[in-house]
Amino acid sequence: MAIGDVFAVDGCSDLYYVDTGMYDTPEYGAVYILDADEPALIDTGIGTRYENILDALAEVGIAREELSYILPTHVHLDHAGGAGYLAAECPNATVMTHDIGVPHLVDPERLVAGTKAAVESQWQFYAEPKPVPEARIEGVSDGDEIDCGDHTLDVHHAPGHAPHQVMFHDRESDALFTADAAGIWIPSIETIRQTSPPSNFDLEACLDDIETIRDIDPEVLCFGHFGPREYDDALMDEYARVLEEWVGDIEDARAELDSDEAVIDHFITESEMADAWSERKASAEERLNVRGVLAYLDQR
Repeated sequence: MAIGDVFAVDGCSDLYYVDTGMYDTPEYGAVYILDADEPALIDTGIGTRYENILDALAEVGIAREELSYILPTHVHLDHAGGAGYLAAECPNATVMTHDIGVPHLVDPERLVAGTKAAVESQWQFYAEPKPVPEARIEGVSDGDEIDCGDHTLDVHHAPGHAPHQVMFHDRESDALFTADAAGIWIPSIETIRQTSPPSNFDLEACLDDIETIRDIDPEVLCFGHFGPREYDDALMDEYARVLEEWVGDIEDARAELDSDEAVIDHFITESEMADAWSERKASAEERLNVRGVLAYLDQR
């Protein structure tokens, strides 16, 4: 598996995914292609290497002018950063994302500022987002349906990771595009990891989102980070445990150490993810996620 490679999702008709090479890290960022009567992209990557997504469309057999929908699950730029670039190249596609996120893709100035503050040195891997023309974007909310002809996508609000996050459920394939609501799946080591970035991470709401996934009870989970895997309740049990222990461990460390920077440094030192992602990415990921929990503890 390499950056730019395209794969069919086992057991799901008309569904593919491409490794976007996010943060120059293989098996970290996925964009999904639904080759329906009205074709759709689910998520758009970070903006860099968006050409790989266009190449993936061509490999699947979808002409750029045939794409009907560009569907960021939320407007964090690792999921929506390519929306403006792809909209410019796919002139008949409508961008659809949660109502809260629409203004931030039309005018991304505040989104860029917030992303820079959240991801710090990782900004070097981002492309400055292109605004999405207002006439090309529509808002969705919980309970909406997106008609792709022979496939229908149900919209489920999942605000624990971010208030503008939704999941899309493909009824026909019984596949759920989880955004970040089910955490980060690392196929190389078959491990699920927390995602808790600043500034909107909310533990209780994340646990509610896990219950939403249980209620949907899909056959397949399609992780933005990274790739598809078969659904089972035990995985959701594991993710709930991971989240609760993660927040508890950070709260305990904050009580013992003399500063928040010391807390961050502690979890960077303890990280075991270098072999899966590289030392650089593992350190940045721990720093981002610890900072998100510290902000959540302050708000709580």
